[in-house]
Amino acid sequence: MPDVPAAVSRALRAAPPDQLVETTDRTLRSLLAASRVEVFLADYRISGLWPVLGTHLPEAGFLACAGVAQRCFSSQQPVLDAHDEGHCRIWVPVTAWGERLGVLMVELTTGSDAATVAGVAEVAGELATALRAADRETDRYRRARRRERLSMAAEMQWDLLPGRSVRHEAFLLAGQLEPAYTVGGDHFDWAVDSGRLTLTVLNGTGTGIAASLLTALTVNAMRNARRSGGGLVEQAELASDTIFYQHRGQRHVATLLLAVDTTTGRVRAVDAGSPHLLRLRGGTVTPIELERQLPLGMFAETRYAVQEFDLAPGDRLFVVSDGVYAAEPGGQEAYGERAMARSMRSTRLQPATEAVGTVMRELFAYHAETDLRDDAVVVCLDWLGASGPGGR
Repeated sequence: MPDVPAAVSRALRAAPPDQLVETTDRTLRSLLAASRVEVFLADYRISGLWPVLGTHLPEAGFLACAGVAQRCFSSQQPVLDAHDEGHCRIWVPVTAWGERLGVLMVELTTGSDAATVAGVAEVAGELATALRAADRETDRYRRARRRERLSMAAEMQWDLLPGRSVRHEAFLLAGQLEPAYTVGGDHFDWAVDSGRLTLTVLNGTGTGIAASLLTALTVNAMRNARRSGGGLVEQAELASDTIFYQHRGQRHVATLLLAVDTTTGRVRAVDAGSPHLLRLRGGTVTPIELERQLPLGMFAETRYAVQEFDLAPGDRLFVVSDGVYAAEPGGQEAYGERAMARSMRSTRLQPATEAVGTVMRELFAYHAETDLRDDAVVVCLDWLGASGPGGR
């Protein structure tokens, strides 16, 4: 049997960036005698999976496929769907470094075995890596993911994101922005470096393009400091000074900066008038109280101090913006008073990638399915345990 993953990898490297799905289709049909290949990509809200090739699928057939695809996507495990006459569909997640992009489906007429499923799963990994790289060169896959037109501000925000999830041996991290197609200022950013995860969550101010521009300025200032070797204090102070000298104190950004030591679970934090930080431990949701310092950009040459706390294996951290915590639809009490903790507790058996969606769906339900009045961001960090020597 040919080395299918290696062959697909070679074909993807030689393919034009907008033809990755067709290249995977042709190669699998040739090497596995597949009768059908399809790639489903998750939309911006992660509310559905949509075909890149089979956009012509009849509605009933598409809905049947989408249900199985969603099961594979949510579980991040292969799903076998056997049919009459020996036909078998293999569904595998298209995921790179924990970033869930979608699902690959391969239909075989000769059945399948464990080796075939493992090979198709490797192919999906190769495709996921290629799709992430191709997003810089083509708009095709972005168009496939959007169910409606993005506002200009949302276009800028989604381009600024590092991704929507990332997996490491010590943690699983995920985030979601809403309203997905019109979000303005709320944002998150992260970077994984040797022995350290740096995470920032911004509670943006204002609306539309003005809010998006302010967020972009803030994120890029923090990235500049981080990529130059600066710690949390340097990141906060450079961003604060940059915002102040651009807006002279008229605009500022509430931000939480975290640096997690992946070998010990020690967290260093700078709370710049920040979004809300909560911990789910043993079924109990408790706020992590940090000393609030001035938002970034409020005054010139503001200085910031670091605070520290520890994570235990099994801890889950949620960071939510005011658009989540302080939401008061229809004169109800704020979502963060009681309803949010209930929704967070309900995620105990879900991975972080599913938990962010659950909290957002509960927020929408709290709003009685009406549009959110403010931008909302939810970030979830599952701490699995220390990595490296002595870690897991």
